[in-house]
Amino acid sequence: MTTISIIGSGNMAATIGTRAAKHGHTVELMSRDTAKAQALADRIGHGATVGTFGARPAGDIVVVAVLYTGAVEVVAHYGDALAGKILVDITNPFNADVSGLVTTPGTSVSQQLATAAPEDAHVVKAFNSILRGVLAEDKPVDVFFAGDSAEAKARVAAFLESLDMRALDAGGLDMAHALEWAGLLLVGLARNGAGFDIALGAEAL
Repeated sequence: MTTISIIGSGNMAATIGTRAAKHGHTVELMSRDTAKAQALADRIGHGATVGTFGARPAGDIVVVAVLYTGAVEVVAHYGDALAGKILVDITNPFNADVSGLVTTPGTSVSQQLATAAPEDAHVVKAFNSILRGVLAEDKPVDVFFAGDSAEAKARVAAFLESLDMRALDAGGLDMAHALEWAGLLLVGLARNGAGFDIALGAEAL
C-alpha cells in the first residue's frame, strides 16, 4: 500500500479518499480550503493527512478531483511540483444541461492536463464513468482507464485493483475523450429510468 494524494475536497475526493483509506492506503488531501480538507481528513480517518495546496504531493499517484473547469488551472498552478507524478483525471466535462460535452476529440480534459503538466508527469483518465454513490458502496466494479504511459497505467491499475475494482485498459490518452462520453452515457442511462445505482462494465460472452 502507498500514499495517494488527492487534490480537492469535494464529494469525489471524499469518496475516493474513503475507499482508498479503507483498503489500506494513506491519503493526503490538498485543497485551497484547508479547513474543509482537514474536516474531510478527520472524517476519513485511517491516518489521512492534509498537505499544502500547490506544494509537492506526497503520493506518486495524484488524483485531480476538482471540477473540469478548474482542472487545467490547478495543474498549471502546481507546475514543477508535479514532476514525475502520475495524475489521475476523474473529470467529466459535461455541458450546461448534460446533453453533451464541451470537449472534442483531441481536446479531452486529460490531454489538456498533459499539456499543462511537467513533461515527465503522466496523465491517466479513470473513475469518471462511475457514479459516486456506486463508488461509495465499496463493491467490486469495473473501471475503464486510458493513458499513454504503460508504467503509469500499470501503477494506476494496481491501485484500482487494490480497491477491489477491475481495471480495464481502454488504450492511449486519445481514448480519454471516449471515456468522457462513457461518463455522459452513464448519466443518460441513470436519468432515463436505469437509476443511479448502476455501473458500466464489460463482460466476455
